[in-house]
Amino acid sequence: MGKLRSGTVGRRFTILYAAGFLGSGIVLLALTYLMSGGRVTSVAPEQPPTGRSNFAAEQQIRDLERQLSDVHAQQSHQLLVGSLIALVVMVGVSLLLGRVLAGRVLRPLRLITAATRRISAENLHQRLAVAGPVDEVKELADTVDGLLERLEASFVAQRRFVGNASHELRTPLATMRASLDVAVAKPEPAAQTVALAGRLRTELDRVDHLLDGFLVLARAQHGTLADRTPVSLGKLAREALTARAADIAAKTLTVDDEVRPNAWTRGSPALLSRMVENMVDNAIVHNQESGWIRIFTEHDDSEVRLVVETGGRVLDQGQVDRLTQPFERLGADRTGSEGSSGLGLSIVAAIVAAHGGCLALLARPEGGLRVAAALLSPADSEA
Repeated sequence: MGKLRSGTVGRRFTILYAAGFLGSGIVLLALTYLMSGGRVTSVAPEQPPTGRSNFAAEQQIRDLERQLSDVHAQQSHQLLVGSLIALVVMVGVSLLLGRVLAGRVLRPLRLITAATRRISAENLHQRLAVAGPVDEVKELADTVDGLLERLEASFVAQRRFVGNASHELRTPLATMRASLDVAVAKPEPAAQTVALAGRLRTELDRVDHLLDGFLVLARAQHGTLADRTPVSLGKLAREALTARAADIAAKTLTVDDEVRPNAWTRGSPALLSRMVENMVDNAIVHNQESGWIRIFTEHDDSEVRLVVETGGRVLDQGQVDRLTQPFERLGADRTGSEGSSGLGLSIVAAIVAAHGGCLALLARPEGGLRVAAALLSPADSEA
């Protein structure tokens, strides 16, 4: 029974079908053997026969009875052997037939499982839509479709809330900035007022950057991208490095630039630009003084990859895998963590997923982090 529990449903169904057939065959064989197990008997005369001729006739009758008994025993043996051979053959046939029947019975469940595995947060609009008679399998599929519908509604409501809240919060932020400008613009403002205004502007810039990250994250997770055009990841990487030359120089970082302009993909230019910028920003902000950055592109017939590597201390891969979740950081002691919003790589992951690609984060064995974004080539993304 332990073996039955550990196998698949199809294997259990096949074994149980064969076991049931074997048990019923053994019972049928036993009944057949018992019912055919009679013996030929003779009826003795009331008075013993006299005379030589009667003795010879009686001897002949006994010989015939013995021959008939031997024939009956041989037939019973042949019947038993033939039945056992037929039972063994039918057990094999029942195993094959049980496998076929299990495959046909479980085929709808395999289709439901495969379709459910293909559905993720990015394509919750898909449904199983199993056709056929109303039975247990269709009820299961309809239940899964109902669950997907509720999940889709919940995800849409969550993303809409994030987008709307981010937009609404921009108005009070603009009002606070204006109030600070008015306070500082007064004749001879107090030194404490100027210092407080500077600190508040810094915090407002941080909140504004955080809201901008929320908006980009909500847009990337929304699904469809209407502005798909050919985009060069190499060109975007060069632009991001040029725009952050001052930050790179401030940390005296060494940049190994191996990007190629022919690394093309197809997608939203705004989102892909933000993806590349976040990857470069992550490499700069979370780097050590006088560290290094290596950025390069790779491409083949099916996909293009942008890879950013940095040096540093040895990181834990388990913690690195969580960096694609919002507000996840590698501990408070990570360089630059105190100035990070915790949305950088989560935005990168959302943009990559929206374009049908994959993001790989690897803690380098010699120390540092490797971030690789793989996107479809233009031809494959159009397909």
